[in-house]
Amino acid sequence: MSPPPLPLSAPAPAPAPVHPLRTARTRVGPVLRHPVAVGLLAVVLAGAAGLGLVKGAGTDPAVAWDALVEGMFGSPYAVGSSLNSAAVLALIATGFTVAHRAGLVNVGGEGQLCAGGLAAAAVGVALPAGVPAALGVPLVLVAGCVAGGAWAGIAGWLRAKRGTSEVITTLLLNFIGVGLVSVAVHEEALLRQPVTSSETLPQSAPLPEGARLPLIGSMESPATAIVVVAAVAALVTGVVLRHTAVGLRLRSVGHSPAASARLGLPVARLETGGLAFAGAAAGLAGAALVAIAPYVLAEHFSSGYGFSGLVVGLLARGSLTAVVAVSLLFGFLTNGGINLQLAAGVPASSVQIVQSLLVLFVAAAMFGTTRNGRAS
Repeated sequence: MSPPPLPLSAPAPAPAPVHPLRTARTRVGPVLRHPVAVGLLAVVLAGAAGLGLVKGAGTDPAVAWDALVEGMFGSPYAVGSSLNSAAVLALIATGFTVAHRAGLVNVGGEGQLCAGGLAAAAVGVALPAGVPAALGVPLVLVAGCVAGGAWAGIAGWLRAKRGTSEVITTLLLNFIGVGLVSVAVHEEALLRQPVTSSETLPQSAPLPEGARLPLIGSMESPATAIVVVAAVAALVTGVVLRHTAVGLRLRSVGHSPAASARLGLPVARLETGGLAFAGAAAGLAGAALVAIAPYVLAEHFSSGYGFSGLVVGLLARGSLTAVVAVSLLFGFLTNGGINLQLAAGVPASSVQIVQSLLVLFVAAAMFGTTRNGRAS
C-alpha cells in the first residue's frame, strides 16, 4: 500500500506594500541628518526670510543684494574689516567648542570678552610711548587672555566646588563684565581719557603705537595679525581635540562625568580647564578689539561679539572647520549689513535677524532629524 501524498506547502505571503512616502523618508533621512545638509537648509530658509525683510522695507532686492555684496567684498577695506570681525568670532567660537567638548555650555563670551578688553586697555595705556611692538603687542594680548580665563574660571570654580550650573554663572558674569567696562571708561580715576571739552568721549586713551596689532596685506586693508592668530588657534585646537590625550579626556568627560571619574580622570580639573580656555579665547578676542582701530576701550566696544560667537559655536556643532567657515560667513554678513543700511536703506538689524533665524532653523532641523531617527 502506497503512502498518502504529502500536503503541498502553502505559498509564501506576498510582501506588504511599502508606502512611497516612507521609502522617500528612509532615503532622504540620512542625507538631512548630515551637518552640511542641515546648514545648507538653514541658509536657504534664512535667506528666504531675509528676502521677505528686504521687500517689507520697500527696497528692490537687487539693489539690496548689490549693497550687501559691496559691503562685504567691494573694496580692500571692506574685506579687511570683515576678516577682523570673522577672526574675533572664530576665537570666541573656538573656546566655546572646547568647553562644549567637556560637556559645558559657555554663554559668558560677552563678559569674558569685556574682561579681556578691560585688562588689555589697562596694560596698553600704561606702556610707554616708545615701547617696541615685539613687546607691547604680546603684553596686551596676554593680558586679555589671562583676564578672560580668570573671568571664566570663576564659573568653573563654582561648578567644581558648589555644583552651580555654568550656564547661570557665565550668563550673570556677562552683566558684571559689561558694567565694569562702563564704569572704567566713565571714571577718570580708572581708564577714561582726560576730559578737555564737552565733546570728549567716554573712552580710554589710545594705545601707543607699539601696542597696536600690525596690519597684514596691503595698506588699504585694515586686516590685522589677529586673523592669523585666530586661524592658528582654530587649527591647533582642532589637532589637540582630535589627536591628543587631552582631547580624548575632554570628550570622555563630556559624554559621562560619572564614568570618567570612575576611570580616575580629574573631572573637575578638566571641566574648569575647558571653561577657562573658553574664557581665555574670548579674552584674547576682547584684547584684539582694543588693539585694532580706533585703538581705544569704549563703552560698547564689544558690539555683541560675545553672543554672536556663541551663535557661531552652536552652528558649528563641534567642528573647528565649521567654526572657521561660519565665522567668515557671519563676519562678512555683519560688515555687509552696515553698507546695506547706508546704501539701500535696509536696517542693519535685518542681518542680525537672519543670523538668529539661522540658529532657529538649525535647531529645528536637528530636533526633527533626531526625532525621526528615533522613530525609525
